[in-house]
Formats: sequence, C-alpha cells, structure tokens
Amino acid sequence: MTSRRSQGDAAPFLTQADNTEEEGAPDPGGHSSDEEEEEGKDHGKEAHLLTGISYRHSVTIVIILFYINLLNYMDRFTVAGVLSDIKEDYHISDSNSGLVQTVFICSYMFLAPVFGYLGDRYNRKLIMCIGISFWSLVTLLSSFVSKQYFWLFLLTRGLVGVGEASYSTIAPTIIADLFLADQRSRMLSFFYFATPVGCGLGYIAGSKVTSTAGDWHWALRVTPGLGLVAVLLLIFVAKEPPRGALERKSDRPLTNTSWFSDVKALLKNPSFILSTFGFTTVAFVTGALALWGPTYLMRSRRVIYKTEPCQGGICNYDDSMIFGGITCVTGVLGVLTGVEISKRYRKTNPRADPLVCAVGMISSAPFLYLSLAFADTSLVATYAFIFIGETLLSLNWALVADILLYVVIPTRRSTAEALQIVVSHLLGDAGSPYLIGVISDQIQKGKAPSFLIQMRSLEYALMICAFVGVIGGGFFLATALFIEKDRKRAELFSQGLLPADETDAERIVVPKRGRSTKVPVSSVLI
Repeated sequence: MTSRRSQGDAAPFLTQADNTEEEGAPDPGGHSSDEEEEEGKDHGKEAHLLTGISYRHSVTIVIILFYINLLNYMDRFTVAGVLSDIKEDYHISDSNSGLVQTVFICSYMFLAPVFGYLGDRYNRKLIMCIGISFWSLVTLLSSFVSKQYFWLFLLTRGLVGVGEASYSTIAPTIIADLFLADQRSRMLSFFYFATPVGCGLGYIAGSKVTSTAGDWHWALRVTPGLGLVAVLLLIFVAKEPPRGALERKSDRPLTNTSWFSDVKALLKNPSFILSTFGFTTVAFVTGALALWGPTYLMRSRRVIYKTEPCQGGICNYDDSMIFGGITCVTGVLGVLTGVEISKRYRKTNPRADPLVCAVGMISSAPFLYLSLAFADTSLVATYAFIFIGETLLSLNWALVADILLYVVIPTRRSTAEALQIVVSHLLGDAGSPYLIGVISDQIQKGKAPSFLIQMRSLEYALMICAFVGVIGGGFFLATALFIEKDRKRAELFSQGLLPADETDAERIVVPKRGRSTKVPVSSVLI
C-alpha cells in the first residue's frame, strides 16, 4: 500500500479514483484549498527538477499554445462567417460552398500522421514554428485570389491545413510533458477554451472586418499578422520539455519504437479507438453547424421577417455575430462545466470522463433538433436551443484530450493525436459540410426557388446532426467499459514496469531475490 501511494504522482490524472475502495468513502468536503495549493507547489518543484522549466514558465508556455490554438480556429471559421459573400463572389452552389471547408480539413487530416511521427521524434518547437509560418503565409495569399479562380482559392485553403496539422498534433503533448494529474486537466481545459472561443471570434472577426472594409477578402488578412507574433513567442519564450520525464520520475530519455509498432499498439487500445470514434461524431456535428449555422440563420430570418437576400456590397451580419458570440460563451461554459463535473464524479467513479462525454452528446441531440424545428417561427427560441445544445456538445472537448493522454504512453502521444485527427476529420467534419450542402441541393432540385425552400432544404439536411450525436454518446459509453484497464497499462509503462514493445507487453519483469521473474500484468492489476 505504501509503495503504491508513493507512486501516485506519476499516475496521469485518474489515480485518485482507484483509491476510493481502499480508503473508504471520499470526504464530502474534498481537499481544502490550502492542501491543493501546497500540492500544486510540490508538483511545481518536482516538475522544475525533472524538466528544467519552472512552474511559471510552464504556465507561460501553455498560454502561448492557447494563443496559437485560438488563431488556428479563428482562421478556420473566419471563412464560415463570410460564406454568403464567398458564395456570391464565386457564383457557387451549396455543395461547392461546403467544399471550402472540406478541402481544408482533408489536407489537414492527411498530413497529421506525418507531423505526429515527427513530433514523437524531433524538436516539437521547431516543427510548430515552421508550420505556423507556412500557414500564415498561405492564408494571406488566399485573400488575393480573384473571383475567376475558385479552384485556386480551394487550393490555398487546402494548403492552410498543412500548417495547422503541424501544430494540432504536437501542442497537447507538450502540455502533457509539463503537468501531471489535476494540473494537467486544468491546463488542458484552458488550452481547449481556444476551440469554441476561436470559432466564435472567427465568425465575429470575419463579419465585422467585412462590414467595415466592404470586402470579405480583408477578413482573411487578420490572422497572418497574429501568426507572426505566435512564431516569435515560440522562438524566444517557449521551451521544449523532455518527453515523459514527469511520469517516469526521471530525465532519462524514453526509447521510441517504430511507427508501425506504435500504430499497432494504438489499434489494440480500445479506449483510444472508441473515444476517437466518439470524438469523430463531435467533429461531424460541430463541423456541419460551424459552416452552415450562420447561413441557415440568415435564411430563417428571410422567411420570418421577409427580408431581401444580400446582393453584394456590405451584408447584414447580425446572425454571424450572434452565432459567434453564442459559440464563445457556450464553449467556455461547456468546457468548464465538463471538467468540473468529471472532477467531482471521479471521486466515486473512475469512468467519469467517458460517461460525462456520453451524457453531453446524447442530451445535446434533442436541443439541436428543436433549434431547427423552431427556426421558421421564432429566432429567439432557435438561439436558446442552440445555446443549450452547443453547451452540452462542449462538455467533452478537454475530457477527450485528457483520455488520450492518460491511456497512451508518452512516446506515442503525437502519433495518437495524429491518428485521432485523421479519423475524426475523415469521417467527421471533412465530409459533413459537403454532405449537408449536397443534401440541401438535392432537396431543392426540381422545385421553384424561394426563401422557404432554401431554408427547408438546409433544415432537413442539418437534422442528421442530431442522430449522429446520439451515436457518439454510444461510443463514449463503450469507452467507459475499458478506460480503467487501459489507463493502468499506460501508468505501468510510465513507471518503468511495462515494456513499450507490444510483443512482450503481456508480461513484466519483477525482481525476486536477485533474479528476474516474469509474471502476467493481470496479476499485478489484481
């Protein structure tokens, strides 16, 4: 018992839950704030000794990564905020409008494994600097593509995904190497605030800059300059922490296995696979809503208030602004609520993380459906249901990332991040915007054009999101069945008790009277 408790700090995030049976019922009041503060100081001192990076500097690095993540999602959804103008300028259909996001996501997901491989083996800070510089340059160039060359605009949006793939696969693994346990959870939740907030700011910045400048091209010229600032911060402020030093309690470098061994091991990790499929449904729903939400609300406004559509010049972007504001608020509220609920529930149930994700996905479905059903009668009711639905969807952002980090060993985390990006985008938001656009076009085919038909076609297409959300909840429920076993296996490796080579992963070496004796892992777990 004493030995196990002495190693508690090395266990990523959920170790407290394993102690509930051994130590009896948890204290209803939990730890006092003074105890948590002292624990934080102890972790900070230990981290400084192992990584050579102070606690304050570690927090500063997380803030820099948050800033870059914010730019990432701002850039991605600035296009969604001005999609109506892009459609008018290039004279394209709903399905081709969906391609703007689909092309970007495709290049992003196909290059993610490349950067995942590099991120597990080479200097992560250097990779991010190169990727962000490339992404900022291509985004700036895309704003100068004239209306005769829609294919070139699609190409530049695809190249933007190259730069973003270099960042998204690596940043969470740096945070994992700087913090442990609840501190890691808090820092990840802060990092993933940037996802919904960046989306919302993208809508707001896109619509506001377009309204001010009178040209949607200027909306794409905001993030490149901010990207240059991010590169300078990485070069002069951020530091590269050693991989897995905190969990192994040693600054000795970890040994990498081959990429094929890494992938093979990940495919045998049910918690990783099932949570990835669950996150794929999240990506499907959020990708479809993010691109088509403002456009659908604009069409609903035309039906309810009989307003004329935008015919060029400066358009009314009230709905993009409101939708962006809702996305910001619900994202912060959802991430905070999800982390807090999971933290409290974990005291009595070690499967809290996937269960909270499941509840969020399943309960969001009816509210998303109601937001569509009320769109032709009351925009106020529609916005209210969108607010509730997006809050529930956002419960899982930080939790899914934390699940990956504590069920995957340190030397495979970038590869795991890359594979999760590939699957979630390939089956999720790479196709969902285009699919919604195709369904909308097919519903409109053969019917007399009208505001009502345009709104109804998009409404029926978007209803698929509610059903996909329920399926996602099922994947997270299945994840809960395996989460404890997979987490413990990753802990044993981090403590040096389990080999990384999966050919010998079922057995570990235990010293006994000066000799090495092999025993099954299941015996240790029991």
